[in-house]
Amino acid sequence: MAGSVKPSLMSVHVVAFGNERDGFPEDNQQSSLIWTYLGRSALISATESSLLLNSANHVGNPVFTEYQACVFGNVRLVVHDCPLWMKEDPSLKVSHPYMTGFRVTAVPIDFSETRPDIFDSDWYTSQNLIGGADIIVIKYSVNDKSSFQEVKDSYVPMIKRALNHCSIPVIISAVGARKSEVPCTCPLCSSDRGSCVTASEGIQLAKELGATYLELHSLSDFYIGKYFGGVLEYFMIQSLNQKSSEKMKKRKKSHKCHGVKPPQLEQPEKMPILKGEASHYNSDLHNLLICCQCVDVIFYSEDLKEVVEAHKIVLCSVSHVFMLLFNVKSPADIQDSSIIRTAQTLFAVNSEAVFPVSNQGSPCGPPVRVIVKDSFFCFCLSDILHFIYSGAFQWELLEEDIKKKLKDPGEVELILEKVKCILKTPGKVNSAKNCRSHQTARPLQLSDTSLKLFFNTHVLADVIFQIQGATVPAHRAVLVARCEVMAAMFNGSYIEANSFLVPVYGVSKDTFLSFLEYLYTDSCCPASILQAMSLLICAEMYQVSRLQHICELYIITQLQSMPSRELASTSLSVVSLLRKAKFHNSDCLSTWLLHFIATNYLIFSQKPEFQDLSAEERNFVEMHRWPSSMYLKQLADYRNYINSQKCHCIVM
Repeated sequence: MAGSVKPSLMSVHVVAFGNERDGFPEDNQQSSLIWTYLGRSALISATESSLLLNSANHVGNPVFTEYQACVFGNVRLVVHDCPLWMKEDPSLKVSHPYMTGFRVTAVPIDFSETRPDIFDSDWYTSQNLIGGADIIVIKYSVNDKSSFQEVKDSYVPMIKRALNHCSIPVIISAVGARKSEVPCTCPLCSSDRGSCVTASEGIQLAKELGATYLELHSLSDFYIGKYFGGVLEYFMIQSLNQKSSEKMKKRKKSHKCHGVKPPQLEQPEKMPILKGEASHYNSDLHNLLICCQCVDVIFYSEDLKEVVEAHKIVLCSVSHVFMLLFNVKSPADIQDSSIIRTAQTLFAVNSEAVFPVSNQGSPCGPPVRVIVKDSFFCFCLSDILHFIYSGAFQWELLEEDIKKKLKDPGEVELILEKVKCILKTPGKVNSAKNCRSHQTARPLQLSDTSLKLFFNTHVLADVIFQIQGATVPAHRAVLVARCEVMAAMFNGSYIEANSFLVPVYGVSKDTFLSFLEYLYTDSCCPASILQAMSLLICAEMYQVSRLQHICELYIITQLQSMPSRELASTSLSVVSLLRKAKFHNSDCLSTWLLHFIATNYLIFSQKPEFQDLSAEERNFVEMHRWPSSMYLKQLADYRNYINSQKCHCIVM
């Protein structure tokens, strides 16, 4: 009957060992794991299942029973089952709930010979069955320890020898529900020979063989179809994939004998490299101190001579002493006596009329006047502010500048200690070693420590932007330092120079907030390609070139990481991005996008937006397209040749 099975292109060979039938009640003795699976499997049609049972026969060695079936439509499944302890019955009536009415004639087996010596007597046949197996199944009853021990002692070593030569998946199935009685644990007692096989014993055996361990409490649809069947079918698919791969390699190897070779596909042209722009965050803030724009604090000596001008937002961003001095925080907020003491002994805020009249100041009022009580500190204050505005990490340079002004080493040390107190974090102890290690460790830079604390807050704010019906607070000093357009707007003859409320047009609130966040923190994180393009347009509007480059790099990175399938189905218009990039003078991005369209020619040429390219852009894309039209012509000629030879092309 084996010849009646539908011919197939590939086959899977399963070898099963062991007797699991003692795991069920006496009236269900005829059920078996392999029998039940083949009868219930959804992969086998009803007609093929009937052929399966009528095709049971014994080949070569009476230990094995062979079943054949068709699975996955046209794959031949061959199962050699070895139920070593099967009860002898010359007329075995099938009592299968899914395949009734069939009778299988089982050849009587001499059980005195169903031992490993049978494999020794017919070693060649047995080794061929095991060595040719794609999957090995070991099954036993959890209520028959002798059957488990027989498999473990006699057949596992043989399987291990087979596994030494090739990698074969092994499934260990513990069948049945364990009985409730507790076996005798006396070492001299033999009454526990028929006791249950524990799960740990099965798992240990699985570890020895590198096998998959399953516990099947019954032969129900769940345990057989979904549990055991799912694992077995997974290994079937793995075996078929491996065989397909090997078959493909053989076909490729045999294909080399053809006289005509397939055309070679050249690599696409390298995309233009977009170089980023180095950060100039600290230099921007340092230039703010030098240019003295948007000054809102002036330091005086004790004899009321002006020493240096500065900005509260910058000072408070690096020092809790200045936060306390300008009422950004209270002593209760800081809770550090050394910081409070430093603020009280070094500085005093004074607004008396004895000061010279100053025309500087913002619409919020005149600059705050601060008297420096320590004469030596006042003498070195300009160098200290340059140190702070430069990022507060060039400690050794500050030491050298102070030593040039103060010849007494003791006075130098006192000034440096006061600087440490100004830069101190509440609750932490500063040391000269810590300050010197700022350059190699985590420097106290304005970009990553505190200016972000003042972003989009009304604390110290001296300008309010009105945008889309909402208000956004900001600080003129930061805007002027980081953006040349803002500097001209707030320091020139424009109306914004003396206005507290400044309207913003042509940009959304979210995009403008992202723009301001970059000015404060020197970083930005767009949420999407479209948001990055909107931010790029805003950066071009305010002439912030580094932010433009960051947005360009983000767009390029996101497009490069997009899979071809997603690129083909996305609603994002790359041609529209190209239009915006050109309109807003983003030459690097527009050039890259043209190369990107050309490199993915087969995808973009099918999109309606492809027709929106100008004649010049279309010529560029056609010239740099990948794959080239020459390659596609050569490929078509090669396919025609292969078809003329009545051979299937395996290149594409």
